[in-house]
Amino acid sequence: MDFFKIESHIDFFKVRKVAYALSALLIIIAIASLVTRGLNFGIEFRGGVVIEAGFPESVELEPIRAALEADGIERSIVQHFGSSREVSIQLLASENEALAETRDHIMEILRTLDAGAELRRAEFVSAQVGRELAEAGGMATLFALLMILAYVSFRFQWKFSLGAVAALVHDVVITLGFFSVTQLGFDLAVLAAVLAVIGYSLNDTIVIFDRIRENMLKMRRKSTEDVVNASLNQTLSRTIMTGVTTLLVLVALYVLGGEAVAGFSVALIVGVLIGTYSSIYIASETALALKVTPVDLLPPQPDKDEESGVMP
Repeated sequence: MDFFKIESHIDFFKVRKVAYALSALLIIIAIASLVTRGLNFGIEFRGGVVIEAGFPESVELEPIRAALEADGIERSIVQHFGSSREVSIQLLASENEALAETRDHIMEILRTLDAGAELRRAEFVSAQVGRELAEAGGMATLFALLMILAYVSFRFQWKFSLGAVAALVHDVVITLGFFSVTQLGFDLAVLAAVLAVIGYSLNDTIVIFDRIRENMLKMRRKSTEDVVNASLNQTLSRTIMTGVTTLLVLVALYVLGGEAVAGFSVALIVGVLIGTYSSIYIASETALALKVTPVDLLPPQPDKDEESGVMP
């Protein structure tokens, strides 16, 4: 039997109050954490030194972290990149600190662990550049939401566009809140994942909206709530299969990809879970709360004078 053709009969609106309460709780926690704790920005946003070193053999990260802490360097990020023989070290540093001195000092520490350690790359990231990147990322997110609002308004109707944007804002806030609560590193890769979450969630929402529009024009005698509920059931199998297959890839990327892509993978995993939920209970429910009707979806009818060719 083709799973994609199985039609469920779930009453999604039976638990919508619970869904509203859950979303409200998560958003309150996210905003409170973002205000009080903020995000644990990476070197790209805060500024600092990035040093990449190569070793002749595979190297464990814990001894490197321990050696840095023993030297008084506590707030550093140590991770593999490329292979287990290559290590990237990121640490905060003031702009008046000489890059050459910091580089040489870190390499001395690494060579006490393995005399064959070789410098691959060293660069300084200005805090001013980091602030500009953070501002640019925020503007990119805001611009994406505005363009989505315009696109969905053009393709469907403004009530649907508000539902789509409400779901996307819901997804972004909760995803950012997750990183604030857990204090996982927030770097450019995570920011890219947040923007990818917007695209994933919107795609899921557009599929549901397409089915709602189609059913509203075919099932005019049924209430709007019945039409939306039927549409959600008809697209449920597709939503589940898309979410599950995406999550399988992301989990594999998280497990096998190493620390360099861990933040990216976690952001997408959280975003896919929240985005699937919001497509059902936030986007569709918002359009329903705005009292969308089949009349809203009908193309405008020409006036009688226009049909007869008489100019006013």
